[in-house]
Amino acid sequence: MQGQFAGRAIVANELLELFLTAFTTLFVAVGPFEVVPIFLALAGHYTAKERQSIAITAAATASIVLFAFAFGGVELLSLLGVGLPAFRTAGGILLLLASADMLLARHSGINSITSQEEQEAKNFASIAVVPLAIPMIAGPGSMTAIVLLMGKVHTISQGASIMAALFLVMAITLVSMLSGNRLMKVMGITGANAIARVSGILLAALAMQFIFDGLSASHLFG
Repeated sequence: MQGQFAGRAIVANELLELFLTAFTTLFVAVGPFEVVPIFLALAGHYTAKERQSIAITAAATASIVLFAFAFGGVELLSLLGVGLPAFRTAGGILLLLASADMLLARHSGINSITSQEEQEAKNFASIAVVPLAIPMIAGPGSMTAIVLLMGKVHTISQGASIMAALFLVMAITLVSMLSGNRLMKVMGITGANAIARVSGILLAALAMQFIFDGLSASHLFG
């Protein structure tokens, strides 16, 4: 009896650890607070009701895209003949580059949209799907992160833990956009950049771990 309780406790701790790892990885890859300044820049001239609709559509679309990558990403790699070790290494490098952008408070096509894309987006009839949902929220960094996380899944419970983490990150992203004006009054650009830099440090560490895992699984060095 005690052995059963001990076993369940170990499993619960492992699932909690996986959830926290997934949440941290996705949080720093998506950057819910870093989305806010660009959301306000693109949707600032809309009415409050329109901004609410744009935020909900963007979060829902990004969630669908990331859930699709979560459940189909590994299969897609298999069809392309790409092994998980190679993707972990390449994905880790991509996330490392994204973390460098965050640490330097600069925007690139990896974790944000370029100035040209931002200017072009202002001419779109709807900015919710492009560029807010893709590539701002569901961009290369977050897509890579969710595939790498799901590549470690062996049970339904583990998959559910990662999906719960993804859902929570998307919920935080939606709330951040809906309360964007208040958040920016509290944080300001400096505060948002500070959060991005701290997130960048965490993402760099996680990226290196993905690289080490990929190289280890590839048996490249024996």
